[in-house]
Amino acid sequence: MFNPSGVFRSRQGVVLPVFNHQEMPMSLAFASAPLSAEQARAESIGYQALAYVGKRLPLQVLCSAAGHYIGTADADGPVSRESVSYFRSHHAAEHALQTGRWQQRLHP
Repeated sequence: MFNPSGVFRSRQGVVLPVFNHQEMPMSLAFASAPLSAEQARAESIGYQALAYVGKRLPLQVLCSAAGHYIGTADADGPVSRESVSYFRSHHAAEHALQTGRWQQRLHP
């Protein structure tokens, strides 16, 4: 048995328990261990999509009225904006994604 050390409230208002990994059985700790922003970036997946929506989605160049950005999308449309800045063109955003020369947003 393990004790929750706090709660996380998602954007949809769902309350999820947050556990101290030292209190969990090893199988649960491994399965739910969160990725750091650096680990997510190394795997080319969206950190915010995983952390806040629970979706493991690939990074890609997306476009909004504000400009091009690095983010994630699923079949329903955009899920997260991962880059801090917007880019002037699709090519510039793609170049930033390929070279790693972009800054990760840590909070929505």
